[in-house]
Parts: sequence; structure tokens; C-alpha cells
Amino acid sequence: MNKSKRPFTKSKRSFRRRLPPIQSGDRIDYRNMRLISRFISEQGKILSRRVNRVTLKQQRLITIAIKQARILSLLPFLNNQKQFER
Repeated sequence: MNKSKRPFTKSKRSFRRRLPPIQSGDRIDYRNMRLISRFISEQGKILSRRVNRVTLKQQRLITIAIKQARILSLLPFLNNQKQFER
């Protein structure tokens, strides 16, 4: 019998590594609206850490910044505007 040494080899698929959503120079605070708005859904909810692909520490800072921005009326608490397509 002719058996190969490695019968179960993994296929070498190339994959592109996703870039981190927060760069090292980005400041996570309530004034950085360009950064904060990436972590909010269309309904105005804060996206989960798994969806955001951020660390636990970053997710906590993002959540605090979003809540501060909502209190200061920089962000809406809810976004219930229905889009009617005709």
C-alpha cells in the first residue's frame, strides 16, 4: 500500500487580514464623530464588540464616548425615521 505521510493536509488558502477599525493614533472621545459614527447601527444602537472587531478596552471607551455624545445632543438616542421608497 502506498500511503502518503500526510493524508489530511490543510489547503493553503490565502486570506487578507482585516485592518483594525481603530488606528493607533485615533483618540476615542465624544468629539471624534467621524470615528464614533462607525460603531453605531442605522437605528442608532451601539454595535457589539464582535461586529466591531475591537478589543474589550476599546469597546468600553467607544460606549462611554457614544453615551457622552448622546447626552450632549451630538448623537440621537434613537433613529426611528422610516425610509419610504415610492
